Amino acid sequence: MSSPALPHRFLGVACGRRIGNVILEPMNRRILIAPEDVELTAMRAQGAGGQNVNKVSSAIHLRFDVMRSSLPDEVKARLLARLDHRITQDGVIIIKAQQHRSQELNRADALARLQALVDAAAIAPRRRVPTRPTFASQVRRRDAKQVRSRVKASRGKVHSGHDG
Repeated sequence: MSSPALPHRFLGVACGRRIGNVILEPMNRRILIAPEDVELTAMRAQGAGGQNVNKVSSAIHLRFDVMRSSLPDEVKARLLARLDHRITQDGVIIIKAQQHRSQELNRADALARLQALVDAAAIAPRRRVPTRPTFASQVRRRDAKQVRSRVKASRGKVHSGHDG
């Protein structure tokens, strides 16, 4: 028995029906990031914390090259257009996670922050529908301009205090 027809959109590589390098998924799913597109590096966390911070590489440094990723082109363009300090001039997103004591939690935090960036870029901005000013607002504007014009016209010439 086949499932009912759902609206679809293109998503990144994940599980589902593959079409080339992209997966077709229902719209309620999000764009999934391929694990091979993400480069994770463990390092020591910064700041105070004693023995754990000094000895254990619990911080995670995540690098994600937007242009080499399997994301759809329009999502790549919206990601690169964002004015975000985490995106370098080369189009690489760099996220550093060191909030938690364990490497696993920091890895999950970094991946969640990357996923949030991609999810935000996946939403196409709504097109602005141009509207005309109402007749009443045009009348108010015209009246205000006439009042201002009369105020300026009523001003006399500026004379200096002495004849010279």
